[in-house]
Amino acid sequence: MTSTTPTTPLRLGIAGLGTVGAGTIRLLRANADLIRARAGRPLEVVAVSARDRTRDRGVDLSGLNWHDRAEDLVNDPSVDVVVELIGGAEGTARAVVESALKAGKPVVTANKALLALHGPALARLSTEHNAPLLFEAAVAGGIPAIKTVREGLAADRLTRVGGILNGTCNYILTVMRETGQAFASVLKDAQELGYAEADPSTDIDGLDAAHKLTILAGLAFGRPVDFSSVHVEGIRHVDAADQNFARALGYSIKLLGLARMTEQGLHARVTPCLVPQQSPLAQVNGVFNAVVAEGEFVGRIMIEGRGAGAGPTASAVTADLVDIARGQTMPVWGVQADEAADTVLRAQPITSGQGAFYLRLRVEDRPGVIADITAVLRDCGVSLRSMLQHPAESESAPHVPLVLVTHQTSEAAMQDALARIGALSAVTDTPVMIRIEAA
Repeated sequence: MTSTTPTTPLRLGIAGLGTVGAGTIRLLRANADLIRARAGRPLEVVAVSARDRTRDRGVDLSGLNWHDRAEDLVNDPSVDVVVELIGGAEGTARAVVESALKAGKPVVTANKALLALHGPALARLSTEHNAPLLFEAAVAGGIPAIKTVREGLAADRLTRVGGILNGTCNYILTVMRETGQAFASVLKDAQELGYAEADPSTDIDGLDAAHKLTILAGLAFGRPVDFSSVHVEGIRHVDAADQNFARALGYSIKLLGLARMTEQGLHARVTPCLVPQQSPLAQVNGVFNAVVAEGEFVGRIMIEGRGAGAGPTASAVTADLVDIARGQTMPVWGVQADEAADTVLRAQPITSGQGAFYLRLRVEDRPGVIADITAVLRDCGVSLRSMLQHPAESESAPHVPLVLVTHQTSEAAMQDALARIGALSAVTDTPVMIRIEAA
């Protein structure tokens, strides 16, 4: 990066002109005076790259250097900082970021998948070539989650981090709870509203939240986390009936990403959870995200806001650019690079955890069924806290819904019990298990 005087513009090359790329250009121009005052110098977009030159993106691109190959932004002498907004863990996005770091150029990215899967290698390149790598926009959009965890809580030893990290899932679960609609119906509406992609699997299967949790855990605990070790479940199996039962029990269902550091090591998972209706996380609805952190001195904090979209994400991208303009950058994982900081953390197996569980079954409406189920729980060492049994949906219905809530028990014991209960002849559908989180 070159600079001669405080008034010399910081010249930006943006790779990717989708919603976020165009939104970033729009924000930089609309708030140019404010940003200049806070950055101490102008921030100027001088070059861009995207696949289609003819597409109208709603911003004036005249006068900018256009590169058909995003990698060419790195070699453009007019570009001081490369802004990668292409997305994806491989291909062009990865090549651009790696090339820029090797060339000693600072990089700002919103690419959570790239950081979750290749963060350790990118951090090494950043250190070796003295090239800052900033990624505030990669987690929770406009919420300053990265700065809060890495810088605002730098003095504390964090024990827990996570929260509601995917707005698509939070919207679907919120509407299901409020309207009683089935999952498939709400997903279709979310796609029509633009809250869910045409292929929503990355969101609804929990991968997007897991990418973000992997990054947050790395920052919280000062070492990169092996993404493949994070336990990931989505929300496809959550039914409208589960929302009704949860409400009756005093809970709301949320998709949570949670990472804890214990004496046994790191525990990290993305799963649907029942959270008490009076808890702060239960009040976070629609497309909003919330990030929670706990430290030995600070206690528990939560920040909430819009986790996606052009405006919030562009705001986070620009905040990183302001830091670069002022020369205020941090090591990727928030600690001085050394052998320990470069050692990848692996999460403990999900079966090593403890917790309470919600179990929904559909069972034959005949005597002895509940006794068989509770016998399985007893044999597996699982203590039952409460039970809800609703009448059959009609007089001719062959089965009835049954909900069980356990006391604290081991995940391994619950998994064993779940397999045994699912094998009972009286259980007519695949059991649904959801973890209960104090939140």
